Order: sequence, then C-alpha cells, then structure tokens
Amino acid sequence: MNSGGAGQVRIPLRIGDRIAELRPLAPFFCLYVSFGLTLGFLSGGAPLILRARGVDLAEVGLLQLINLPVGLTFLWATALDRIRLPFLDHRIGWIVAAQLATVALLLILSLGEHGPLAGLLVVAILACACVATMDIALEALVVETVRTERRAFVASAKLCGASLGGILGVGVLIGSYDSLGWRMATLACAGLDLACLLPILAYPEARLRRAGAGQERWSGSFARLRHLAPRILVLGAYFAAAYLLSGPNTLALLDLNVPLAQVGLLTGTVLPGVNLVMALVAGGLAARFGTARLILWGAGGVLGSAALMALACALGSAWLALAATALNFLFGGVLGVPVFQMIYRWAQGPRPATDYALLFGAAFFAAMPLRVAAAALAGWLGWPLYFAAALLPYALAVLWLATMVARTPEADRETCP
Repeated sequence: MNSGGAGQVRIPLRIGDRIAELRPLAPFFCLYVSFGLTLGFLSGGAPLILRARGVDLAEVGLLQLINLPVGLTFLWATALDRIRLPFLDHRIGWIVAAQLATVALLLILSLGEHGPLAGLLVVAILACACVATMDIALEALVVETVRTERRAFVASAKLCGASLGGILGVGVLIGSYDSLGWRMATLACAGLDLACLLPILAYPEARLRRAGAGQERWSGSFARLRHLAPRILVLGAYFAAAYLLSGPNTLALLDLNVPLAQVGLLTGTVLPGVNLVMALVAGGLAARFGTARLILWGAGGVLGSAALMALACALGSAWLALAATALNFLFGGVLGVPVFQMIYRWAQGPRPATDYALLFGAAFFAAMPLRVAAAALAGWLGWPLYFAAALLPYALAVLWLATMVARTPEADRETCP
C-alpha cells in the first residue's frame, strides 16, 4: 500500500517538475507565436488568395518582398547591441518597443482596406521590419541568458510558437477572412500580438545575463560580416535551396486543382500542427543523436518528399501531392531545431543581436532573389521539372551545412579575428 501511494505521489511530482522546467520557455514561446502570427497574416495568406484568383505566378512571387526586412536586420542590429532604451532591461526594452510599434502599424493597416495597394504594402513592410527587430532582440536575449545545453529547447519553443502563430495567422485569421473582414482580422492580429508581449515583462534578464555579455569588442556589423562570411554563405545556400524545394508546394497544389479552402486548411492548420509536434521532439533528438546527424536525417526525408512531389505533378495526382506536402512538413519540422541551435552557437559573442542578424538575416537576404524568382521559374519549367531540378542544389547545400556543423567545436566561442 505504501509503495503504491509513493508511486501515486511520484507521478504528479514528475508532471510538476516537467511544468517547472517548461515554464521559463513561456515568454519565448509567446513572442515566437507573435512572430509567426504576424508574418503569416501579412505574407502567408495573400499569395494563396491571389493565385486562386488567377494572378500570374511571377506576380505572386513579388509578395515575398513583404519579408524583405527579415533579411536586412543586420543594417540596424548594431544599434540594438549598443543602445539601451531608457526603460526596462536592455533586450526586453527593445522587444517591447518593437512589439508596440508592430501593434501600432497593424492598427493603421486596419483602417486602410480601401487604400492604395502601394501604401498598404509599405505599411506591411514596416510592420515586418518591427517584427524582425523584435526577433533579433529576442534571439540576443537567448544567447545572453540561456545556457548552451538549454538552447535546443528554446529552438523547439521558437519553432512550436512560430507554427502555432502560423496556424492563427493563416489558418484562423485568413481562413475566417470572409466572415471577419479586413478590419476585424487585422485588429485581432494586433490584439494577439499585444497579449503575447505580456509574459516577457516578468523575465529576469538582468539576473540571468552572463558576466561580460554586451561588452564592446567588434567595430561594427560589416567588420563582423567579414568574420562570419563562411557561415553566412552556408546558411544562405541552405535557406535558398530549402525554399526552392519546399516553398512553392502550396502553389503547386492549387495548380493541381486542390480547392483553395482545402489548401488553406492544410497549410494554415494541419501542416503547421505537424510542424509543431516535430519541433517538440526535435530538441530531444538533437541532444541525443547530434546536430549534424539530425540535419542529414531530416534532409533525407525532405528530398524524398520533393521527389514524390515531382512524381505527383507529372502524374497530375492531387492526393499524391498532398501526401508529399505532408511529408515535407514532417521532415522540415525536424530540421528547424538543429539549424537554429547552430545559429545560437555561432552567434555567441559580445554583440549577439548583430551576430544573429548577420547569420540569419544576411543569409535570408542572400536567398531572397531565389525566393522571389521561384514561382516564375516553376511557371517556366513546369512543376515536375522544377521539383526534380531543385533536388541537387538542396542536397549539396545540406551536405555543406552538415560539414560545417560537424566541424564546429561543442564549446564554440567567437574570438576577435
């Protein structure tokens, strides 16, 4: 009887311990929800809607420009490292300022339903710039306050939150667009962004900050750019190849006569949900099997799903294309955690906001031309040949990335070149 009673006590204790371990991740998770929500709402739903209305693939690809600020954060990241705003702690002050600016721009956007398209696009790009600024301040906070062995779980929280945000931004807000309308959908996005800001206000940044973090040692973003160039190049090649292989999947589904409502449900709810689950387990897998091995395993699954997609397009099989897209999200969800875990490690230095902006932002910017051109390229080649042609660049980019990851020491620390 006593042993049974002890067992009954131990299980709740284990659950309580697990909750206690996960609680520090809540502020990060919430802000990553906001990141995925806002970008999903601003740039995730529009391409599907316009393509369903018959807009040319090349014109749909131009909507990727809304994401351009994500790739340009290195231009102002040094300011986030050097300047401390006159309220709250260093990183949290920037997070709050950027998030409030995002909310303000969304409020402006909610009033412009019938305004000129160019004006709405400018406001959307500015909102994206604020979201990207919040992101690099948050990533710097991770580097400065989270122990190295815990960052895989932060990366899981990042991808889970971004996936849930995508579900809300595309699956819910865009999926309910006909009933909500422009103003209510935009106001809902702004309200959720504001709610997601609240948990970070209680985060003990000053207590957790590493000794010496934030000391000036580098002369600026461009000096740092030269030092990080090989890692930026490998990440840029990976991001570009990954988008070529996976990004246009939903457009291909539309061209295979899958209804817009079904594609929206799949890409805005079901597949991000799969991505969320895989991000949850990937942190543990990365810790157990190693980062480079997990990258290669996940990439093998992505390659297999792309080959299946090429076959589905050649056969004109919608159900096979849906299966290929689901597999792509399944294995792609595994890849996110080890990739961002390495970005955190490579960003360790006296200016983590600058380093992260260069590693992720500059790499994202380098991949932007291919992101914009991918849809037009698919229209020129045809979907079967397009997916087949994208297999080799992706395989080479992943091998390059895995090699560089394997050569990075476990206790990698940046030193002045």
